[in-house]
Amino acid sequence: MKDKYFDALLNIKTREEQKGFLKSMHYHRYEPTPYEALETLFQEYELTSKDRIVDFGCGKGRLNFYIHHFFHAAVTGIEMNERFIRDAMANRESYLKRNLHGSNKIHFHCCLAEDYEINPRDNRFYFFNPFSVQIFMKVVNHILQSVEKMQRVVDLILYYPSNEYVYFLENQTSFTLLQEVLLPDLFEQNPNERFLIYRLDW
Repeated sequence: MKDKYFDALLNIKTREEQKGFLKSMHYHRYEPTPYEALETLFQEYELTSKDRIVDFGCGKGRLNFYIHHFFHAAVTGIEMNERFIRDAMANRESYLKRNLHGSNKIHFHCCLAEDYEINPRDNRFYFFNPFSVQIFMKVVNHILQSVEKMQRVVDLILYYPSNEYVYFLENQTSFTLLQEVLLPDLFEQNPNERFLIYRLDW
């Protein structure tokens, strides 16, 4: 019910999941973050209109439109699947019919995650387990290189975090765990149903 309600509210279509299997072992099947999970996350984790969020593996842009609608923050979606990018751009056009002031804050790029050039103002990075830890390591290293050039506080937001992601962050980077957000009811059956927020604070 939440999927239908929020898609209608935002004037977008994001409910379809990816069918079949990808040819690459490094990139995982797309599945949008449930709206219920987003509601829980943002009851406990704060964003402001000054933040710039990058969603790696954005699919059709659900997270991007949700964040812009409720927080007026800048959002960038990174997606390697050309069909999903077309859908995301169609959603952008539809969303902007009701949100006229969002055109300069909602962007999508069709590229591999490791090829995205981190903007010096990007400060929040979202991952719903979109790819292997090898790709994740490359992306995080790009973020760290960007922070070395432009020092700022950055957060990594992990939904359904893999043990490999967590091990890498806690043992091979300077990121520290800032916050854990559990999803009520779901976490008791599945310990992956949670968000982990890691922060690098300069």
